[in-house]
Amino acid sequence: MQALFVLALTLAVFAALILTRHSPDRILLLALAALAASGIISHADLLSGFANPGLATVAFLYVVAAGIRNTGGVSWVSSRVLGRPTNELGAQLRMMIPVTLLSGIMNNTPIVATLIPAISTWSRQTGIAVSKLLIPLSYAAILGGTLTLIGTSTNLVTAGLYTSMTGDDSLGLFSITPIGLVVAACGLTYMWLVGRHLLPTHQSVEDSFGDPREYSTEMSVIPDGGLVGKTIAQAGLRDIRGLGLYLVEIVRGDKVISAVSREERLQADDRLIFVGDTRGVLQLQEMLGLRAYSPDKVALSESSPERKLVEVVLSPSSPIIGQTIGDADFRKRYGAVVIGVAREGRRIKGHIGGIRLQPADTLLLETRPAFLSRQKYNRDFLLVTDTESHQINREGARRAGAIILAVILSAATGLTDIFTASLVGAMAMVVTRCLSFNQAKSALDAQVLLTIACAMALGVALRESGAASLIANAIFSVAGTHPLSLLIASYLMTLAVSELITNNAAAALALPIVLGAAEAAGLAPQPFVLTVMVAASAAFATPLGYQTNLMVYGPGGYRFADFLKVGLPLNLICAVAGVSTIYALWF
Repeated sequence: MQALFVLALTLAVFAALILTRHSPDRILLLALAALAASGIISHADLLSGFANPGLATVAFLYVVAAGIRNTGGVSWVSSRVLGRPTNELGAQLRMMIPVTLLSGIMNNTPIVATLIPAISTWSRQTGIAVSKLLIPLSYAAILGGTLTLIGTSTNLVTAGLYTSMTGDDSLGLFSITPIGLVVAACGLTYMWLVGRHLLPTHQSVEDSFGDPREYSTEMSVIPDGGLVGKTIAQAGLRDIRGLGLYLVEIVRGDKVISAVSREERLQADDRLIFVGDTRGVLQLQEMLGLRAYSPDKVALSESSPERKLVEVVLSPSSPIIGQTIGDADFRKRYGAVVIGVAREGRRIKGHIGGIRLQPADTLLLETRPAFLSRQKYNRDFLLVTDTESHQINREGARRAGAIILAVILSAATGLTDIFTASLVGAMAMVVTRCLSFNQAKSALDAQVLLTIACAMALGVALRESGAASLIANAIFSVAGTHPLSLLIASYLMTLAVSELITNNAAAALALPIVLGAAEAAGLAPQPFVLTVMVAASAAFATPLGYQTNLMVYGPGGYRFADFLKVGLPLNLICAVAGVSTIYALWF
């Protein structure tokens, strides 16, 4: 009965992750509560994921990666390597090789987050469509993550869970490297020979937004009209839903008031900037106390130290997913105003306040400069991009480079374990002022860490209740006990789950099942652990399969089908390369 309960709970988790908009951490936390109430596993096992060294190592490496990013390490590499290629193949070669190598020594997510703005600018300089570059950027980072144990959080989580389950700590920094090299080489070759021809030619999100003046309207407050002295709320100007317009800012003399409060009082000659469906202009002009003001001189494009245009990509975990922009009260929540929304490479026209938000939507915001520092590490956004260049602490670049090199060497040579190396490296980033302590705290991805810890608890329940053995026996009935067939079954099962839910959760849930099948067949567990690592990371066919795919989804102007077209063959190639290499090395 315990096994059946855990199986039912696991299926419910999968269904909720796939079919609902709820974030993975919320769903898995509910599963954790159900396990606690059932009493199937002890409290110590229930909370073992939170104390897992692999999880803590992931957290500390987030800080190390933030230090590299904050000091411009990634952008320095890109500026030195990218250059000015004359064709698409040359551009992809220049980008994908260094990104793959760089992703082998640091977490690939911050690498992609840092390079997306640089690649977008680079595409305009070279005349190469950004959609020809951003999927290759994501895929190169994913392939690079398979090169070492620290290339992606999935590898660390899998290794940590394996050690806690078996007591075997023999997996080292380069245990996965022989397999990763073959997989990466095959994946890159496919992208250069075949994949690049399957990439779409879409306009970038910046191009889809165009000039904000094209979908904004400017009105002025008549001195002797009926609106002078009234608040925005009293004047009925906060959100004019009937007209499809939304008040963005007030220009008052030389001062710009952005993210306008409901309580802001109107003054004579105030210039009010609205965005949305400009067909509502005629009705707006009929309002007592307003008149049209130089429609060819909309303030949105003017330079002002009080105003900044920022692009953000919505995370699936954002609490405003599924809400309209008006209902989400964006300006109160984030101190910014949405002036444009792009989805699948196209700007959504019409009433801004009525647009219902979806994961990976790209929003064009007008806000104050402080927004960047406040929201840079906010997990509601996959990406926060300044439309202008931003300051980077380049003074600490050499120190940050030395720290990451020391972390890698100390772990690779056995001088210390990965956990200690990452902990010391994270503290060194703060002590040497490569980033502040607050920046270090903000760099921790609480959603990812909570998801991993809860998924580990569910994995323990699968093993302890006997549910993993039931699933393993079912795999036996199909795949048999031959090592090759079991490796193939383990890879395909992990890959299928990873394409549908987060790769970290997929690895944590698949590992006890795969190890159960290996143990029952009397086979060594290590090759199956490595199979789970590669399969959980090498998810290319959907934007949901890996976070970097979701990060480039909006800025590249991609459709869901673009990932299927390019990624499905790559999934097959990596599966054949990974399983063949593991089988050749171990059996």
